[in-house]
Amino acid sequence: MPREDVSETRKSQILDAAATVFARLGFHQARMDDIAAEARLSKGALYLYYKSKDAIIFAILRFSFARALQEMRQLRASSEPVASQLIDIVRSSAQDMERIPGVRAISFEFYAVAARQSVVRDYLRIYFGEFRDVLAAIIQRGIDSGEFRAGVDAQVVAMTVVALLEGLALLWMVDPEVVRPARQGEQAMRLLLDGLRAETPRPL
Repeated sequence: MPREDVSETRKSQILDAAATVFARLGFHQARMDDIAAEARLSKGALYLYYKSKDAIIFAILRFSFARALQEMRQLRASSEPVASQLIDIVRSSAQDMERIPGVRAISFEFYAVAARQSVVRDYLRIYFGEFRDVLAAIIQRGIDSGEFRAGVDAQVVAMTVVALLEGLALLWMVDPEVVRPARQGEQAMRLLLDGLRAETPRPL
């Protein structure tokens, strides 16, 4: 029987605790002491895994994005219509916004940390590149199968979808009372799909 990876379990414990603390206190008011207490660890044990709040934010970001990429790769292997897959991607992204406790309390920090640290910017650039490439491959399958119009540029559509998802996330952070990512994202995706679908001959 394989042994449990204690290190990974402990990291997950810390990230869950940090998200809870950030939701309760806000990122700037939260202290490493608060996170250690929430995780039921000593401050020394916490620092063995993460040296700062920035490091914790980066870890949460990497965890969230790794899961998103994994889901995308699974969709790429699916035989479902591509239009349905694109709608599923929007729904999944909207659910992710609500999955982590206090995600709004830390979402802005993703961008702030990226502005402060080149290693985070480089990671984001690589992640978005991989995400676009997998998304473009899914869209290209729709073009090749005749589901979407011939001549559509899969990379351009993939960038448009990424812009839609990121734009919704940013607007939701600013005005969550007005922005409903799941509903508005799905409506926007359906409008995009209307422009992508291959035209069907009209009955005579």
